[in-house]
Amino acid sequence: MSITDNRKAFHDYFIEERFEAGLVLEGWEVKSIRAGRIQLKESYVNWKNGAFWLIGCHITPLTSASTHVHPDPTRPRKLLLNQSEINKLIGKVERAGYTLVALNLHYTKGRIKSDIGLAKGKKQHDKRDSTKERELDREKQRYLRDRG
Repeated sequence: MSITDNRKAFHDYFIEERFEAGLVLEGWEVKSIRAGRIQLKESYVNWKNGAFWLIGCHITPLTSASTHVHPDPTRPRKLLLNQSEINKLIGKVERAGYTLVALNLHYTKGRIKSDIGLAKGKKQHDKRDSTKERELDREKQRYLRDRG
């Protein structure tokens, strides 16, 4: 079950591969995500201190958060991946010029997981081409629906 999607990532990048990663979250963050108060629009994944971190993800704290907790909505959140996946991603990002972006957040067996994508950036003409293809597909679907 999907919580939120990063539609801008599909517009700005060619997604080559997808990986599912766990997130290290605090209690107030889990409550806010379950309430749907999360935004992935400007988020990306970065490699530092021996781990991958989700940066730029904005989780708006609930007003009913505890008084002793001082929430930081945009703090970096650690991603949990297998060592083989980490090694593969490091090689692609360091040598091949790929980038990692957060694609969506979803529930898996009651846990909050993130899909991250190994991506190459699109040029402006690629973005226009994909928009034209999407509009053409919509036209085809409308034509088939109205005709049938």
